[in-house]
Amino acid sequence: MREQRKRLTGVVSSDKMDKTVVVTVSVTQRHPRYGKVLRLVKKYKAHDEENTCRLGDRVQIIESRPISRHKRWSVVSILEHAE
Repeated sequence: MREQRKRLTGVVSSDKMDKTVVVTVSVTQRHPRYGKVLRLVKKYKAHDEENTCRLGDRVQIIESRPISRHKRWSVVSILEHAE
């Protein structure tokens, strides 16, 4: 069966909470009428069970069941570490 959960890639912008990171996801898209390129930025709270993510890490997150009031995403993997 095909995996139907959404996957996003972003950068960790906050790791101050326990087992939670805030991931900032940037998407570029064209305006449908005017054609201007827009950069949309959205923040997601993601579950990080082992507290391995650090500020500036590039991570991949996946949609999951509601874990708390605002958490609906989980960290799948760390793609690259911050320097």
